[in-house]
Amino acid sequence: MLVYNITFQVDFNEARNFVIWAHQVYIQKTLESGLLQKARLSKILSHRDEDTECFSLQFEVESSAVLHQWYTKLGKQLHDEMVALFNEKVVAFSTLMEIIEEA
Repeated sequence: MLVYNITFQVDFNEARNFVIWAHQVYIQKTLESGLLQKARLSKILSHRDEDTECFSLQFEVESSAVLHQWYTKLGKQLHDEMVALFNEKVVAFSTLMEIIEEA
């Protein structure tokens, strides 16, 4: 099992709107696709400054091939929608991780 993590740095004044959008649009549409599972949205506390808030959005995904399928069908569209709504007030980067052990 893989974990797909997207880290977002969000302008402080847009943080509430971003969380609402992430919950109602990004997470909902992604889970409805059936390609990614188990969404977890977290606020990152270790990298705070006065102007921004950081969030981590994680999904479980079966393989990198399934992730690529999701990205081409929906992921790019969601990213483009985020850019259209928030412009440069949200910056994102993604990381793909492999679960080695769970206790």
